[in-house]
Amino acid sequence: MKRNRFLLFILLGVVVIIVWNFLSQPGVKDLKGDFREISFIRNEQNDGPVIRVYAVSVSGEYWDEMQQYGDFMPHTKYGNTKVYFFKDSGGLPSTLNLLEPQVPQEFQSDCLAVYEKDGMSQVSFRKYPFK
Repeated sequence: MKRNRFLLFILLGVVVIIVWNFLSQPGVKDLKGDFREISFIRNEQNDGPVIRVYAVSVSGEYWDEMQQYGDFMPHTKYGNTKVYFFKDSGGLPSTLNLLEPQVPQEFQSDCLAVYEKDGMSQVSFRKYPFK
């Protein structure tokens, strides 16, 4: 009987450690910059490359956090994920396009940076891409 209690106690301890580890993982909410997703578009093609385009507002020029935010975004093998960052006090696009130009021209001057992960999982991060 004592052995069963001991094993149950050990098992409970392991479960608590696993749950704590799962819940303490870093995420978007841990980044500085008050990131907020403004708009999103995805192609409807499920049997080919998935294209995702996001417009995100940020409270300042937090370059490292912007790149980390892009790393947190979903990506599909052979797909393409682009995240356009805009200062929250400037113009923010409510719609995006799957084809170039993905950001409407009137908002391009407000774009701080663009993060892209292409079909081969190569990451690029460009500051002020439309200037």
